[in-house]
Amino acid sequence: MTIRSLLEKHAQEIPDAEALRSFEDKAWVSRTFAQFLSDVRQTASAYGTAFSLRPREENVALILQNSPTWMECYLACSGAGVAVVPIDPKLHNDEVAYILGDSGAVVVTTDRAHLDMMRAVVPDLPSVRGVVLVDGEGAYAPIGSVPVYAFAALRAEARDGTWYDAHVAEEGDVASIIYTSGTTGKPKGAMLTHGNFTADAAGAFEAFNEPITSADVFLVVLPLFHAFSFCTNFVVPLLTGSGMYFVRSLYTIGEDVKTLRPTVVMGVPLLAEKIYDKIDAKLKASKKAQFLIKIGLRKLVYGAVKKGLGGRIRFMIVGGAPCPRHVLEGFKALGITMLEGYGLTECAPVVSIAGPKCARIGTIGAKIANIEIRLADQNEQGVGELQVKGPITMKGYWHNDAATAEAFDGAWLKTGDLASVDETGLITIRGRKKALIVNREGKNIYPEEVENRIASDPVVADCVVVGYTTGGVPGEKVGCVVHPNMDLLKERNGGKDVSWVEAEKIAQEHVHARCHDLADYKRVRKIVISKEPLARTSIQKVRRVAYKGTLDE
Repeated sequence: MTIRSLLEKHAQEIPDAEALRSFEDKAWVSRTFAQFLSDVRQTASAYGTAFSLRPREENVALILQNSPTWMECYLACSGAGVAVVPIDPKLHNDEVAYILGDSGAVVVTTDRAHLDMMRAVVPDLPSVRGVVLVDGEGAYAPIGSVPVYAFAALRAEARDGTWYDAHVAEEGDVASIIYTSGTTGKPKGAMLTHGNFTADAAGAFEAFNEPITSADVFLVVLPLFHAFSFCTNFVVPLLTGSGMYFVRSLYTIGEDVKTLRPTVVMGVPLLAEKIYDKIDAKLKASKKAQFLIKIGLRKLVYGAVKKGLGGRIRFMIVGGAPCPRHVLEGFKALGITMLEGYGLTECAPVVSIAGPKCARIGTIGAKIANIEIRLADQNEQGVGELQVKGPITMKGYWHNDAATAEAFDGAWLKTGDLASVDETGLITIRGRKKALIVNREGKNIYPEEVENRIASDPVVADCVVVGYTTGGVPGEKVGCVVHPNMDLLKERNGGKDVSWVEAEKIAQEHVHARCHDLADYKRVRKIVISKEPLARTSIQKVRRVAYKGTLDE
């Protein structure tokens, strides 16, 4: 099974079903599965002939925001056996140049917003022999000897899909080379095959154990260059024949969800938290809502909330980082099933998911159906490194045998995450192996546990817990960096601004109060209050590595 074969199956079986919907030229535009496949075939033939692409030998790169064109270009190349390197459009020139150079990408598909970047980096990339601008109009001067094409004009040159038909990807072919964030050293390109992605989607779907069909609609919000969104918002809907509806932007989600009326929403915890906090604030500010809740008409109020989210949401699934407990419990109270999943890029990426029938807040569910897991080097509490074996694990890192060897223990992929598994098979992530704090007595402190306590306080907008040392003496103490919720402090101060000195004092008090019930050795000993929001990755995880060592004395 390949990603290509999923599209072809539905184009044949349900050709007129809506596959894609997006906002283009000031209107919502739809594409059926048959139209989607036709567009993919045409684009593939345009690229294949114009750039003389050699399947299974060459790679191409995508630097684009979410759009149907992203999916079209991806399938046009990967479906023909040409591996695609998806790149975050927000990366800087040097970061993009490194990935393009390391992957040896021969074609870069991007947009006019990145044209200056291409002019800066392409002259130093001998492998690149073409740049395509999806929103390009008219003719463009070459970058040195490298031609620059407008996508529409390039595509128009292909009258049929014969090149695509002649080159068919196989299950073992690399579909994507996804570069990890590179917290230590340079980013590494994880090679993920068609079989990795389709096995992951199928395994997750089976473990989820709830029907998802062509009647369902997935809301595409998260960036497709990230493995979690790619699998859950692209491969899974292709597996089930569901619609994929694109929001216009992060700023229009509130309006778009009412218009598009999705049934399945995939998100990261920060997005879910922002949505919930807005709902919660509106409910608390509404005297009518509070009155109805007080007299026992809670269901009426929550029904109106669900209607405001389009009225059809069956599931909200979050992954990419731990979700705050109050958000999970809050959506549950609203009658919206919210579930957590867990994974990593090297596993295509879903490893576990909490299905509606096996969910327990605080766990990441059970392993997906077609893999094995184990806990290596377990301690007396039953906590060990989570390791994975099965058809979802990557082929290896692109041109990096040493890193590949380090990532595996035989056939087992080392996740680097510490976990425990209960008697029912539900997994709880205890923290990152490298983030673990070990104090002078040798006791282990999992920073995520402390962060969850602190982050549950509404006065705290953001926090990260790291270990620190004093005078170079071995053994770490628990420290944290906190960004306070200044808007809330202002609101609680009668609408008047709170001085930074007062904000620091309040935040410190609240952190200590939240840690009071923790064991003494887990309590925070040093607190730094930051005026700036914490540094985050492209999927809004706090960039813990940026704070490691900053509290040392």
